[in-house]
Amino acid sequence: MSGKVIIFSAPSGSGKSTIIRYLMESGRHLCLAFSVSATSRPPRGTEQDGVAYYFLTVEQFRRHIAAGDFLEYEEVYPGRYYGTLKAHVEQLLTEGKNVLFDVDVVGGLNIKKYYGERALALFVEPPSIEELRRRLVARSTDAPDVIEQRIAKAEYELGFASRFDAVIVNERLRDAQDEALRLVTAFIRRQ
Repeated sequence: MSGKVIIFSAPSGSGKSTIIRYLMESGRHLCLAFSVSATSRPPRGTEQDGVAYYFLTVEQFRRHIAAGDFLEYEEVYPGRYYGTLKAHVEQLLTEGKNVLFDVDVVGGLNIKKYYGERALALFVEPPSIEELRRRLVARSTDAPDVIEQRIAKAEYELGFASRFDAVIVNERLRDAQDEALRLVTAFIRRQ
């Protein structure tokens, strides 16, 4: 029996990665596997190929694009690509795993379109733009101009929320985690 696809998209700082980590830990009974993305950027620190990302050269990435090997991909900056390799996902699905994705909104909608009813697309949103700004400032990982770029991108991404199967508003993390687990469990168990 092949698995299903669960897509998470959200503006940066919405808590999506924290919710996904919670699902991977709490949803062991759901046979979840995380989709590892490919990138053309070099590894950072102790990142390992096939664990953090599949690290490809720009030329390798472009060959995969030309061959139609990606479910979705994006050139985030010139020569800096990120994408999801079909073969990696298909292998996990064939093994009966339910594959979790952490992707941007456009990539998420492309994956949903590709898998149709086999996919559940979830959008995580902050309670407000003001709260999102507060969270990004509190993280202390970005300069003020980068935070403003993230806020502008978030406002754009929020316009896509209605195109997802469900929206999880992350006002209280615990509630958002519980709702995500409930939605994913119901989707996986549905025939």
